[in-house]
Amino acid sequence: MKTRSIPALALFFMAMASTFAQADMLKPAGGVLVNSAGMTVYTFDKDVAGSGKSTCNGPCLTVWPAVMADANAKPEGDMSIVTRDDGAKQWAYKGKPVYLNASDSKPGDKKGDNFKDVWHIVKP
Repeated sequence: MKTRSIPALALFFMAMASTFAQADMLKPAGGVLVNSAGMTVYTFDKDVAGSGKSTCNGPCLTVWPAVMADANAKPEGDMSIVTRDDGAKQWAYKGKPVYLNASDSKPGDKKGDNFKDVWHIVKP
């Protein structure tokens, strides 16, 4: 049985993570914006369009994971990029950061729509 070095495995997993981050492109499907896995994308009313910031941090991100942008991603059309408090890049639609909902378990789910009247699906 062959063994692999820890640094080699670390590089492999970093490369895989980078591949998944780059593959998370957003597109319209069924009248809503979805990620590459077909999961519905949402905006948060407390985020101010064009501010370049996300107000969903800490525990909020557990339920509403940010749709992250690769470090080399470029804004295009209605899609822009905001910088999160930790320096990470997040996609934004018409200036508002976008998120997924942890309750959505399969493509097409929209369980987060109108949650507490402040979370909404993105309709391109």
